[in-house]
Amino acid sequence: IGKSYGTILQEKYKKNTCIVSYDNRLSSTNLATNLIKGITSTGCNVINYGLTTTPMNYYGRYLNQLPGIMVTASHNPKDDNGFKFSFDGVVNARGEMIDEFKDFTFNGKFMTGNGTITKNDITEKYLEYLKYSIKFGKRKRKVIVDCGNGATCIIAKKIFNSVYANVEIINEKSDGTFPNHHPDPTVASSLVQLQKRILEKKADFGVSFDGDGDRIGVVNNLGQIVPIENIMILYIRDMINNVKNKTFLYDIKCSKSLEDEIIKLGGTPLMYRTGASYTQNKVHTDSIPFGGEYSGHLFFQDRDVDCGSAIYATLRLMEIMSKCSDTLSNLCSNIPVYFHTEEIKIPCTSENKFKVIDKIKEYANQNKYPSSTIDGIKIFFTNGWVLIRASNTGENITFRAEATTDVGLTNLQNIFLNLINEYNN
Repeated sequence: IGKSYGTILQEKYKKNTCIVSYDNRLSSTNLATNLIKGITSTGCNVINYGLTTTPMNYYGRYLNQLPGIMVTASHNPKDDNGFKFSFDGVVNARGEMIDEFKDFTFNGKFMTGNGTITKNDITEKYLEYLKYSIKFGKRKRKVIVDCGNGATCIIAKKIFNSVYANVEIINEKSDGTFPNHHPDPTVASSLVQLQKRILEKKADFGVSFDGDGDRIGVVNNLGQIVPIENIMILYIRDMINNVKNKTFLYDIKCSKSLEDEIIKLGGTPLMYRTGASYTQNKVHTDSIPFGGEYSGHLFFQDRDVDCGSAIYATLRLMEIMSKCSDTLSNLCSNIPVYFHTEEIKIPCTSENKFKVIDKIKEYANQNKYPSSTIDGIKIFFTNGWVLIRASNTGENITFRAEATTDVGLTNLQNIFLNLINEYNN
């Protein structure tokens, strides 16, 4: 893969240098070492930032205006690993770029040469960047930060010890086996320890990060998990009067409450396909001040170029809370609430999952249901919606539904989960 990447950068993208760094998984160092060997064997040079979070890797790309690879499996289980790579700058490869690279790699025609390796450390520059635009108010909040033993452990203490808040960090020892919980803050079981700690310490709120530091989960002062849509609404409320472009992006999985609130605030909602690389690219190219995903990827562009950092998202939430006297639970209390499922994953082979989606599309067309097909299919009803899509990161079909009543939600689940199971056989 390194040989292929180094070759395509030089041949197609006219770049002879790239960024490489890696997370703290047990396999990451070995993968990065051999990846770099492959890249440099083509004559392409490497700036090696070593152990970083994914947002640090993105920031390194931004500073150098170079493409790069981050060795990580993000929120996946400890034994997984992989590469987040870019060809055209900060934003990761997406769609046809990945298919093209796959074909290019299997073709096996690689350049040869002697690229150089430059070791560097981006930590101090990244810490300065994180704090640059944050302006705290007068109220000092008590916050619990759960690093989940992931890559954020390498910088969390340095950043949170210097902010205007009382911060307690838990699971702060870097350990790629993730001994305390699964490294995904969108999974409720991963937040149990954080919830207990918030109640014990009577904290104002808490946050949890995924394995590579680009996803965030939030728990309020009552120990309740806060839907990411509600956190996104707080950011939008805070910035809408300070930005010219009042378009705000959210992915197709998000609740209608987000659309409702953006319209109420005088903004323009933009529903987009799922995938951090798609979200980041759209926010960047359309100069959108803020965009986010149900998975907890959040991208700010209202003050400076953002690199999808969960730590930065935490600082922005701390800033909001430092400027008001209300609790986080009360700030979210007037947001519309709909009955909804969590994201349900249904095992389905890569070969079959798109066939199932096509059959659901046929069913919707036959019944003349209004729908969006920007990512799988989202079918709209007068009392709610269902989303059925192929997972980007696993052999699954993902399902989510929302309705104005509990009965309506049950009906949507019964109809469409049965259809998926029928088509999946």
